[in-house]
Amino acid sequence: MIQQPSGPTLLGFDVILVGSLLAGLAAFAVMLAIYAAVTIRDPMAKRVKALEARREQLKAGIVTAGTKKRTSLVRRTDTTDKVKSSLGRLNVLQESQIKDIQQKLAHAGYRNKELAVVIIGARAILPILVGGLMGTLIYLVDFWPDWSPMFRLIVFGGSVWASYKGPEIFLSNKASKRTKEIQKGLPDALDLLVICAEAGLTVDAAFNRVAKELGRAYPELGDEFALTAIELSFLNERKHAFNNLAYRVNLEAVKGVVTTMIQTERYGTPLASALRVLSAEFRNERMMRAEEKAARLPAIMTVPLIVFILPTLFVVILGPAACSISDNLVNK
Repeated sequence: MIQQPSGPTLLGFDVILVGSLLAGLAAFAVMLAIYAAVTIRDPMAKRVKALEARREQLKAGIVTAGTKKRTSLVRRTDTTDKVKSSLGRLNVLQESQIKDIQQKLAHAGYRNKELAVVIIGARAILPILVGGLMGTLIYLVDFWPDWSPMFRLIVFGGSVWASYKGPEIFLSNKASKRTKEIQKGLPDALDLLVICAEAGLTVDAAFNRVAKELGRAYPELGDEFALTAIELSFLNERKHAFNNLAYRVNLEAVKGVVTTMIQTERYGTPLASALRVLSAEFRNERMMRAEEKAARLPAIMTVPLIVFILPTLFVVILGPAACSISDNLVNK
């Protein structure tokens, strides 16, 4: 049996120990923030490096297209190969599951599709490790003796569920944030595409120009447009590059842009007029979303108003009257 701390406890945890850990984490966060503020790095350097790697991969694919052994366009490592072979022996890899994880990785901004094997392996291994650790601490070691059996079961089951869903939740949150950032800059990008199309630039040159102009303000959108420009230059069919853009971005507006681009390429319709109509629609949608948030604001502010503001007003307004009444009663 482990000797329990003699200090004050809350739900079985030592308050002093938890406070010390939180203070240490706060100090570490302050030092990390100071380090990040002092060492300023170029945010586009990593993205430019990834785009150059993609360009080299496409070049390698075109050069070796006529040979028997075509160079793979997917980056593979020894780690992912080992994980894939291990999971294959356990019969836990399914093609539909791999494709689903690969699309979620693309939505989150990860280019390496082989990471899907690592995500699936983490979902299979983490519940065992975390469940074994929590089961040992809760039931064998009895680290928290004050917990009731039901609370122990809830904590054990919650830790196993969180370890299983953790990688997928992380990808979903990152993909949603990235999609929102792309959605913010899409109307401006379409306006710039209209200007580039009217100026006589080709489609790949227009995408490249928009990526350079919006790379600082909207880095995620600039990254996607730059990658699309590279694929437009190297892929055999432009349709594949546009479909890859719709595959990487989980946004209906981008799918509409891709459909418009494919139709203009196929039927020869004016690109500038179609993009101008799409840009106006997206701006109207953005204004409607802002108006919707503004309309929800009174209902959202009701609870903070009742909990925080009204009690303060009651104290300020009724406080002097209550003090005078109590003084009169005491004097009598």
